[in-house]
Amino acid sequence: MLYQLFQAANDAMLPWRFGAELAATWSGNPASGLADTAMARHLAALRDLMVLTATTHHRPDFGISDVDLGNRRVAVTEEADDRTPFATLLHFRKEGVEGQPKLLIVAPMSGHFATLLRATVRTALPDNDVWVTDWHSARDVALSAGGFDLDDFTDHVMRFLRVLGPRCHVLAVCQPTVAVLCAVALMAEAQDPATPRTITLMAGPIDTRVNPTKVNELAKSHDIDWFARNLITTVPLRQVGAGRRVYPGFLQLAAFMAMNSERHQKAHREHWDNVLAGEADKAAFHRNFYTEYMAVMDLPAEFYLQTIAKVFQEHELPRGVLAFRGHRIDPAAIRRTALLTVEGELDDICAIGQTQAALDLCSRIPMAHKRHHLQTAVGHYGTFSGRRWNGEIYPLVRELIQIYAT
Repeated sequence: MLYQLFQAANDAMLPWRFGAELAATWSGNPASGLADTAMARHLAALRDLMVLTATTHHRPDFGISDVDLGNRRVAVTEEADDRTPFATLLHFRKEGVEGQPKLLIVAPMSGHFATLLRATVRTALPDNDVWVTDWHSARDVALSAGGFDLDDFTDHVMRFLRVLGPRCHVLAVCQPTVAVLCAVALMAEAQDPATPRTITLMAGPIDTRVNPTKVNELAKSHDIDWFARNLITTVPLRQVGAGRRVYPGFLQLAAFMAMNSERHQKAHREHWDNVLAGEADKAAFHRNFYTEYMAVMDLPAEFYLQTIAKVFQEHELPRGVLAFRGHRIDPAAIRRTALLTVEGELDDICAIGQTQAALDLCSRIPMAHKRHHLQTAVGHYGTFSGRRWNGEIYPLVRELIQIYAT
């Protein structure tokens, strides 16, 4: 019923959003006689307010068509190198460029699409041959595809690493740090030739007992049955995944926005003023951010509930009891893979120390091959996008990959 109510409310707003879009387009047309007038700017600001506060389920484009490589610009094409019902292994192939380190960027399955890592990909592209886990929204996956749980997520990481093959590297952002560490431990134990040379874990919940955040406390505030009863709903009939049980992306988005409601309200007020003042660059930045932020994906119910229970409530990985299809995960099996952990000083989702805990779990990696970086003056998103990611964090990732690329 929850999903149906959301869909009905969203549908009810469509005519109003269409009307606002039509009015703004008409007034901005020179033929209207209102272009570049105060009225046209007010209508454009109203249009943005209505459109950019609406939740959508449409995956945005990565929009990376080229990249600067030295003193030349190289074309980039997106290719699906592997696909399952739940994910696409997306390759950003650079025309005429061979021999670069192979890097798999594992995106979170946490309510937003992999395009949230657009800046991460763009920054890494000049130096690396980059692939991304492009997770599909569960509402677009037919029931006939079966379920998808935490083990399936780990399976996908191992499957995609094997597509990249030997001497690859892996970088995980936020939630998938747990599954990536598990996947590499399993591959190392099996002496899999595709075991990556380096792992970079960024702002992830390896051990949420360390400096618990409000997010961590919320996850422990109720038992798992409460989460199943109150946050899991059924995809409506009109969608491809009709009947599938999901944790809907619009609930996750609502939780994120509630954490920083004043910041979002201020951003929209400033955007209104910027549109009226003709500040085109500032207005474009706001539109781009909220177009991405308001695009949500649904999570399979079994994956979400297992993540809450095993990662945030029971802390199974740091306690040494997490199992993959009945086989206990042993991070100490990782011996020949270098490890970098990254945290943000101001991160209110994954606090200081939670990701660093991986260094102790991987006890058989020599100290010379383990490193931790605490980035000052950044929150969660600043660890993988923005000025400090580009100028201070990524150079460490690049250096690690280059050292172990040969």
